[in-house]
Amino acid sequence: MANAKTSNRKPNEETKGQSKEQSKALLARLTDAGEDALQRIAELPGGTRALTAFNDLRNRVDDLTKKVRGIDALELRIAKLERQVAQLKGPKAPRKQTTTRASAGRPSTPPTPPDA
Repeated sequence: MANAKTSNRKPNEETKGQSKEQSKALLARLTDAGEDALQRIAELPGGTRALTAFNDLRNRVDDLTKKVRGIDALELRIAKLERQVAQLKGPKAPRKQTTTRASAGRPSTPPTPPDA
């Protein structure tokens, strides 16, 4: 039992190298499979049009993503400008009520001229 292996041992350089090689091999296999799939789609009737549409869609999504990223910066600038405008206006004074209230039950009638 003196030679029992524990699961807490550190991987040596050889094990690390093998895992990197395995990941590269897996990535290469996935890349090849993806390329083969795209080639098969392109060979189908209308496949080239579909691939072109997908590429155009990807480009449009990229453009929209760039624009949306810029919105955050614009919102920050707007918030800063709103604070500056609020400081320039100063404190708000309470408004006086300028509207008149008409009774809802009776229609308003024009005043009658005094009898002379």
